[in-house]
Amino acid sequence: MTVTHATFTLERTYPVPPSRVFAAWADAAAKARWFVPDGTHELDFRVGGVETVGATGPDGTALAVTSTYHDIVPEQRIVYSTTLSGGKALATVSITTVELAEDGEGARLVLTEQGTFLDGAEEPAWREQGTGDWLDRLGEALR
Repeated sequence: MTVTHATFTLERTYPVPPSRVFAAWADAAAKARWFVPDGTHELDFRVGGVETVGATGPDGTALAVTSTYHDIVPEQRIVYSTTLSGGKALATVSITTVELAEDGEGARLVLTEQGTFLDGAEEPAWREQGTGDWLDRLGEALR
């Protein structure tokens, strides 16, 4: 039984205003296109709302992700907590803060995640890589 704690911060600049980045996060259909390329996705984007993702891991394990939104400031900030389970085992619990700001004619996004990784089921580096990948897909969707 092991517990690993880790925090990472990722930054991206997108060539659109913060309102467009926020809208891509808040609209269920738009978010599904960049956030969940394979799997199921449901989004209730409001404080107290829940987002769920069902997918399959590389080894065929069923993955279940559940996020709850705790703070939403339109076009500025999103704070949510997430659990990730593989099969029936809880793998991670995390809290994520997304900050948006104007950056010239575009938007700067800063995402900070603080995670608790349980029993080696997921590694912090894997989560950071995966999060970076979907932030890159968000950038492609915004172009």
